[in-house]
Amino acid sequence: MLNLFDTHAHLNSDTFHEIVEETVARAKEVGVNGIAVIGIDVATSRRACELAAKYPGYLHAVVGIQPNSAAEAAEGDFAIIEELASLPGVVGIGETGLDCYWDDTPIEMQHDFFQRQLDFAVKASLPVVIHMRESCSLIIEQLRSQSQLPPAVMHSYTGSLDEAKACLDLGLMISFAGMVTFKKSDELREVAAMVPEDRILVETDSPYLSPEPLRGRRPNEPARVEHTLRCLAKVRGVTAEALAETTTANARRFFGL
Repeated sequence: MLNLFDTHAHLNSDTFHEIVEETVARAKEVGVNGIAVIGIDVATSRRACELAAKYPGYLHAVVGIQPNSAAEAAEGDFAIIEELASLPGVVGIGETGLDCYWDDTPIEMQHDFFQRQLDFAVKASLPVVIHMRESCSLIIEQLRSQSQLPPAVMHSYTGSLDEAKACLDLGLMISFAGMVTFKKSDELREVAAMVPEDRILVETDSPYLSPEPLRGRRPNEPARVEHTLRCLAKVRGVTAEALAETTTANARRFFGL
């Protein structure tokens, strides 16, 4: 059995509301020994904290306001995120970042919310989970402008090889989700092959992005992280057992566990 850690799952979403217990049980059965539950707004961040309290040491909460949620955030929501960050079981800030695919939030507002969460993460000594969608170059530009960066991960990485190198130069971790397993994702697998051993993470982004051979079958869930891990191991020319140990150790170090 592989020693796995799913660094990005939305078990706090409505999809899992009635099935968290069985979803966690299936994850444990296949060797998933930790899951980061990621908030996208106040409600899901609160739910992430509740789940971390219910499954201490196994589910770990990350709290924040995702770029596509920023336009709907109330005036006091960021203050609530700051309060939630002090709760037991909270291990990071996010997901935050930029999204140029959807137009739910004006880009200027996205930059502002991203900046506020970067600044708070530095102050709180917490790592940041960064959302990227057709926005990698803008994210790199904003990160380069910082006087101080918190530890950060580009989650569900989909950028180019050159952008990945720029992220690595900034000290970022890079995490891969189910898209790296898709048949047409040769360029993404090329990126995955070159990420240094101490910078690579694996995730599901549940309930989205089910990996091959389960593509399109929803909901995706943490138990399926093994498929992505095995794809990454093949691309990198290492055993799945070795890469599982590496990515799990990286996840625990990144989240301070």
